[in-house]
Amino acid sequence: MQLGEKKIVVQRASVGAKNSVYAPASDLSQQLGIPSLAPGVLVPEARTKILCMLNMVVANELTNDQEYEDILEDVRDECSRYGQVVSLEIPRPIQGVEVPGVGKIFVEFVTIEDCSSAQMALAGRSFAGRTVVTSYYGEEKYRMKDFI
Repeated sequence: MQLGEKKIVVQRASVGAKNSVYAPASDLSQQLGIPSLAPGVLVPEARTKILCMLNMVVANELTNDQEYEDILEDVRDECSRYGQVVSLEIPRPIQGVEVPGVGKIFVEFVTIEDCSSAQMALAGRSFAGRTVVTSYYGEEKYRMKDFI
């Protein structure tokens, strides 16, 4: 977007994506061997049936069994507003062990469209005073419980 003499690029934030969320179309087209759409065009990440939410919970909220169950129920209820939830994973901390994915919430939907609806609705919302950040997550990684 041109604003006076300056050019502004607007894109959705995604914490922890390590540049995997958006890539310049010209770079992607070079890798794929196809002509670029236009310089500076951004290509969104691949959509999946798995939604990863960050900044919703912190480790100390997941240690108490009752609080953990309440969080599971709240997340399932909220996500069910956007489509059918197949499964839900919230990795819990284990004392003395580094557990991958603690602090992230993973939700599997029946369809990519349901997941996309939830992603659009939940990104940027507030949960327990924190701003929710969302991204899609690989279906194979989710099935393998590879919660990085």
